[in-house]
Amino acid sequence: MRKLLLLTTVGLLAFVTGCTTMDPYTRDERISRTAAGAGIGAAAGAILGSVTSSRNRTQRAMIGAGIGALAGGAIGNYMDRQEAELRQELEGTGVSVSRVGDNLVLNMPGQITFDVDRTEVKPEFQRVLDSVVLVLNKYDKTGIEVAGHTDSTGRVEYNMDLSERRAQAVGHALRIRGVNPVRIATIGLGPHQPIASNQTAAGREMNRRVELTLFPLTTG
Repeated sequence: MRKLLLLTTVGLLAFVTGCTTMDPYTRDERISRTAAGAGIGAAAGAILGSVTSSRNRTQRAMIGAGIGALAGGAIGNYMDRQEAELRQELEGTGVSVSRVGDNLVLNMPGQITFDVDRTEVKPEFQRVLDSVVLVLNKYDKTGIEVAGHTDSTGRVEYNMDLSERRAQAVGHALRIRGVNPVRIATIGLGPHQPIASNQTAAGREMNRRVELTLFPLTTG
């Protein structure tokens, strides 16, 4: 999958997206937007296709493992309670929690997760993951997509590989803490989903991140 995504998206910029998120430093709600550019349709299609395929496989694996699905109004309530507990556990850690429909997105900035150009999870971030796992193991009807992201500095091929290895490192950290492996999918998205401008050092720092997207296991 990584090779297919890389071949399809090399030289293309990320697609435009926006959602309400809480800034991990100011604790203010803000709107994050990516910059649109050339090749937007092909890049968006490749990324969305890979993400959708990954999540569908995770859902099938969870069902195959005997994890019961959520239905109807139970979905929103389940994710509401999970969101509240994650916000409480992650207050002041630098990790932001965003709600996108029935999904939850945990934005883990690079400055607290990995050193520059490294794939080893920082020791201080291990404690943050401990807090995340407390909630993940309680709400076991959600799949977990771990996505690695980079800034646009350097070769796209290298950044795709780096982002995937970072996602795998976080996925491994979750598994060794007892999260059911069938719930976890990892994906490297390289520089293709920026949340800030890559023209500034501050923007590039924001783009170097790992995101956990928690999605409910549903009957639909």
